[in-house]
This record gives sequence, C-alpha cells and structure tokens, in this order.
Amino acid sequence: MTVPRLYLIAPPVLTEAAIRDLAALLERFDIACLRIAPAAASEAEIRAQAVALAPLCRARDASLVVADHFRLVPSLGLDGVHLTDGARHVREARRHLGPEAIVGAFAGTSRHDGMTAAEIGADYVSFGPVAPSPLGTGATAPPDLFQWWAKTIETPVVAEGGIDADVAAELAPHADFLALGSELWAGPEGPAAVLEAVLARLPDTT
Repeated sequence: MTVPRLYLIAPPVLTEAAIRDLAALLERFDIACLRIAPAAASEAEIRAQAVALAPLCRARDASLVVADHFRLVPSLGLDGVHLTDGARHVREARRHLGPEAIVGAFAGTSRHDGMTAAEIGADYVSFGPVAPSPLGTGATAPPDLFQWWAKTIETPVVAEGGIDADVAAELAPHADFLALGSELWAGPEGPAAVLEAVLARLPDTT
C-alpha cells in the first residue's frame, strides 16, 4: 500500500516566524512539495518568498512551486506552478515552462475539470476542499471522487482544503498527496503537531 506524501502550502504573508516554522517542518518531516501562495503579492514580494524558501527546499529535496504565476518560475529557479483555475492555463504553462517543470492544476470539486487538466498535461490534479468550508460555494470534494480517480486516472491526485487526522485516514488509500495550508497555521498547537496528528493516522508500511 502506498502512503500519501505531505504537500505544504506556505501562508500568504510569509513572516520570519513562518519561515522558521517551514524550515523546521522540512527538516523534521518528509515533505514532497512546498507551494508559495501569495495573496495579491507583487513580483518583488513573490521573489523574496522564493529566495527565502528555495534553499530550504533544495536542502531537503522538496519541490518548490508558486501559485499561478508561471511566468516567474524560470527567473526564480522554481520547480513549477500550481494553477488555481483548473485546466484553463495548463497548455500555456507547459509551453512556457517546458516538459520538465511541474504543472499542477486545482479542479475544485469538478471531475470534468480534473480529467481535462490531466488529459492536456497536468502533472497532478488537486481537488478540494475535502471538508465543509465557508469559502466559495461550500461544495466539498467527496471521498468517492478520490476513490474513482485512483482507480481510473494515472495522474497523481492531491487532496487539499480541510485536511485533518480523520480526513487523512479516510483519503490515505486513494490520494497521492495531502496538501495542508491554513490547517497548519491556524491551530494553537503549532504546525508540527498538526502534521504529527495527520501522520499518526496514515498506514504504517514499515
């Protein structure tokens, strides 16, 4: 049985404390990928985030991607992009970045959008939120979507938005990656404790 790997989403405002937390998480846990997810940030702010996080990711062999701004990927030395609008810009991003870069696509709760993104070259497709949320329409990506995807589609699938220990246990047999963002930074116990709780519910393959 495969076990989903961890995929972290940096806070939109990357404080010095958050950088220290991310450094500690990368050192302590097996992190597959880190996403820079700036909220209406300028190019200079995104560049500053990349400069701060790239050495940490390289030291731990974790990929570093940025949300949406794929044209910045080459100049920042990033590994790729996470597109938040489904399949809409997958082809354009792939043309710009070439075959080796990571191009991921968030498909929300839409099986159709996810299939389209996979068919035109996305390296992974992300669905979410996986738990009730006040954001957007409030729709959630149900467990059976991940079950169907794992049985039908070869492209890796990411679960994100509302990951906790119980959700992680339910999705572990079907998701290739579990992406945690606001879940890490909102809890009073701290991000390491959140990851520990999630990992404790994943299958033990040792």
